[in-house]
Amino acid sequence: MESGLRSNLTSYGDPEFALFLRKAFIKGAGYSDDALDRPVIGIVDTESGFNPCHGNVPQLIEAIERGVMLSGGLPISFPTISVHESFAYPTSMFLRNLMAMDTEEMLRALPLDAVVLIGGCDKTVPAQLMGAASAGKPVIQLVTGSMLTGSHRGRTVGACTDCRAFWGKFRADEIDADEIAEVNGRLVGSVGTCSVAGTASTMAAVSEALGIALPGSATPPAVTADRMRVAEATGKRAVGIAAENLTIDKILTPAAFTNAFRILLAMGGSTNALVHLAAIAGRFGFPLDLDAFDAMGLDTPVLVDLKPSGEHYMEDLHRAGGVQRLMLELRDQLDPTPLTVTGRTLGEELDDAPEPFPQDVIRPRDNPIHSGGSIAVLHGNLAPAGAIIKQSAATPALLEHRGRAVVFEDAADMAERIDRDDLDVEASDVLVLRNIGPVGFPGMPEAGYIPIPRKLARAGVKDIVRISDGRMSGTAAGTIVLHASPEAAVGGPLALARTGDMITLSVSARSLTLEVDDDELERRAADVAPRPRPERGYARLYVDEVTQAEEGCDFRFLQAVDTSVSVPLRAER
Repeated sequence: MESGLRSNLTSYGDPEFALFLRKAFIKGAGYSDDALDRPVIGIVDTESGFNPCHGNVPQLIEAIERGVMLSGGLPISFPTISVHESFAYPTSMFLRNLMAMDTEEMLRALPLDAVVLIGGCDKTVPAQLMGAASAGKPVIQLVTGSMLTGSHRGRTVGACTDCRAFWGKFRADEIDADEIAEVNGRLVGSVGTCSVAGTASTMAAVSEALGIALPGSATPPAVTADRMRVAEATGKRAVGIAAENLTIDKILTPAAFTNAFRILLAMGGSTNALVHLAAIAGRFGFPLDLDAFDAMGLDTPVLVDLKPSGEHYMEDLHRAGGVQRLMLELRDQLDPTPLTVTGRTLGEELDDAPEPFPQDVIRPRDNPIHSGGSIAVLHGNLAPAGAIIKQSAATPALLEHRGRAVVFEDAADMAERIDRDDLDVEASDVLVLRNIGPVGFPGMPEAGYIPIPRKLARAGVKDIVRISDGRMSGTAAGTIVLHASPEAAVGGPLALARTGDMITLSVSARSLTLEVDDDELERRAADVAPRPRPERGYARLYVDEVTQAEEGCDFRFLQAVDTSVSVPLRAER
């Protein structure tokens, strides 16, 4: 197999001419023959002026290049799409698959012996791992790292759990316009990703647990020397995986995914990570087993005292020992055999992990933040294919609840009515928002975090049961049922709920029930009008090909054709 600049030659009908022409052009950039004869290590450059989560990418590239050259490789960076959560219309999830396709095709097209993937903001790491999984090359993931926290009137704050908390106070008239403007400049202390257990932090931890990122690489903040040293080490190791041909499929095995699901649960991580892991695993033909994931949750306590389930921030988790320290606490529940990007097994890496020391961020197993698993899977006539709830961030008293449905047809309907004084709603009701799923929006936005109706917020209501076929940010908290599947826009039963129906949520029974008989539901189904669909472009491709949440919201034509074992692997009884 050809390597270096001799690989992936452009098709001119004459390979030697293709190599001659390639070298002629790249020599115009000042490269010598000595440099061009070395292993080529690609660096995916996801810097963007619209992506402050990736604001340190130029410095990371410089450190990676240093590491590559110290190990005798030739680093060459190249751009791909960069997606930021707050700068993507209609939603970043809509563009994740496009970024995955871009990543895959660039990895296939370019002469790369190994690749460093630089991701950070929520959808970028999943997109890169999805694309890399399909491209099948040696890759190593580097995350940009979390932002530093800020301070507001003597209180430590950080994006974006505190963003939502302060906005809720503003909506409830607990703080005024001057204070919300003041806090707006305090929440984000530097470039980097959200400093709580949102999707970016969760995917960073998951990448380390998968073994596709270096040990200790998940938690160093973006603007620290630790992050730069990790970047240099990542560049050095990229040359090693090129020499060893350590392709991604040798690392991302069913056992590795099972470990990643365990870490997701133990850190109280983002519900979005479940969708992303399903998408990445689906590229290898490993379908998500929701019931196995739920069973895993029953014996995986939440150990990380990190917002929104706890009180700390990512920089605190880093100081406490990071993901390796968490894995040591769960070692008997992890599979030590998967190979990692270091070339050693997870067990071997944990053998050499730093010794634990006293700290208060990662709890011992006998003193968890939450004992019953952070995410529970629900089934019932409102979600035949499943729904989820982040119970560790919910109000305990609402986890068993029966209430009257207040239904919003879509995000526009909710925006128009949620703050009206004449909205017929009480604190005991169940808010239902439909048509915000993968097809319905399209792109499955984080609108599942339905705001407390203004009239209730002003009356002091802090939480209410909410149900949708959409997502919510991993930074959010509340008693919120998400990913109800199949979604309303493809005929799911959420489309049949009516205001005034009674809904029962029982997390202990793992059930979500619309108390309407089957005959009435059948009559209602006949009256549901189809939703309009995009007529052209990427939006048309998206709605035609996107799968449901439990399948990862990937495109069907990008998933592996042959499926084998599902993930997470079921524990032997």
